[in-house]
Amino acid sequence: MTHGTLIWKNLTRYRLRFFLTTFAIFIAFFLFGILQSFDKALDAGAQLAADDRLVVSNRINFTQPLPIAYVDRIRSMDGVLHATHQSWLGSYYQEQRNFIFGFAVDPESFLAVYQDDVVLPAEQIDAFIKDRRGVLVGADTAETYGWALGDLVPISSNIWQRADGSKVWDVVIKGIFKSSRDELPANGLYMHYDYLNEARTFGKDFTGTVALTTTDPALNDQVAQAIDFRFQNSAYATETRTEAAFNRSFVDQLGNIGLIISSVVGAALFTILIIVGNTMALSIRERTSEIGVMKALGFRASTVFSMVLGEAFGLAFFGGLIGTITAWGLVEIARNIPGFPFVLGFPTSVWLQAFGLMVVLGVLTGLFPAWNAYRLKLSTAFARV
Repeated sequence: MTHGTLIWKNLTRYRLRFFLTTFAIFIAFFLFGILQSFDKALDAGAQLAADDRLVVSNRINFTQPLPIAYVDRIRSMDGVLHATHQSWLGSYYQEQRNFIFGFAVDPESFLAVYQDDVVLPAEQIDAFIKDRRGVLVGADTAETYGWALGDLVPISSNIWQRADGSKVWDVVIKGIFKSSRDELPANGLYMHYDYLNEARTFGKDFTGTVALTTTDPALNDQVAQAIDFRFQNSAYATETRTEAAFNRSFVDQLGNIGLIISSVVGAALFTILIIVGNTMALSIRERTSEIGVMKALGFRASTVFSMVLGEAFGLAFFGGLIGTITAWGLVEIARNIPGFPFVLGFPTSVWLQAFGLMVVLGVLTGLFPAWNAYRLKLSTAFARV
């Protein structure tokens, strides 16, 4: 019988205790995996933002509009390389649960600003620019709904209404783009601003935000200050931020997500630490005489120490791996849900953090019982029989 077999037999000696302890660890690591994945998804927009890209929004709130005339004024300013604008569509396909990240844009200037992020053939770019009803869709979105080039697709909006009272905008798929980086989602939809602006019942000649690239990232602060100074006394004063700061502002609307996640995971792991530590201490105390017999049979104190510590690691890794793998599986399922509002992922960093926590849990819950077993004298062990 190997040492590993002995460790497993001791762990599963009391099946109910083993199951409940493992389940508690499973819950802690399941929560950790889900919450960390959610946190990474929310922060992805800031982490993947371009260094030379700025976003101009209304100073009151980014949900308030800006005059479309601002785009040309910004484009003519020193330090600005390209400028474009985007209007949020609030779009969905057939049912509101099939949510789509949709924007109305100026095709040529949009592709100039985001040329490093959007990858598609030149002929599709040309077709999109020439057809006023044409749209670009991300490869992920096209795959989700089974769309192909040339399809006529009815896109609904929960914001914009047509003059005839309909909220359905018929568009033709002229391009299916991919992202230049694996971390960037390809799940957007971009239609012509002119098509939206001419037919909508309100908000004409206004846009949501203005995006621009600078000639040098070192000029970002200078350009941002110049833009805000130019419009500070207008009815639509602006706030100009880096793309990373603008994207992070969406997350900030939800509060300090990082603190919330750390608090929940910390509380769960602390509780599990107490449960598993108490379980290990109780288990070793119950087996005092057995440990004495093992030493009397020739087992070294260091061997007993390693076996007790191995039990703690066995519990931590058995429950932790099941919890982390389950969280990963749920994230993979969520990624394929049509219209799911976040691009979830389970990066390597989450796996590494989970493994690190398993090691810490194993050490903290097993070190003290293992040390007691190491120091246990034969006279003390048999005196408790």
